[in-house]
Amino acid sequence: MSLPVEELSDRIRNLLEQRLAITEQKMFGGRCFMLSGNMLVCPMKDGGLLVRVGKERYDESLALPGARPMTMGSKTMAGFVEVSGDVLEDDEVLLDWIALARGFVETLPTK
Repeated sequence: MSLPVEELSDRIRNLLEQRLAITEQKMFGGRCFMLSGNMLVCPMKDGGLLVRVGKERYDESLALPGARPMTMGSKTMAGFVEVSGDVLEDDEVLLDWIALARGFVETLPTK
């Protein structure tokens, strides 16, 4: 069972390290969590999570449970995956996805 977007957002806020430069910004119909100005993760209306994994770890990420390509209309967005809310109920799994996104986003320049 997937979680409402607000509940997932609260869980992410509680799990993120306070020392990180995290901000929130409205994007993709939800509120995305940004690290140094770059999108990290974004809870989706359906209870899933949009995760920025980068092109190098894209295929590896798609092989994980609950992951699927992120699409906008008919276009697939390489470097981003959507994760089903059903697999995010465990905090350790959610933390793993956040860590995967963080590993990529920390390689990007600050905006």
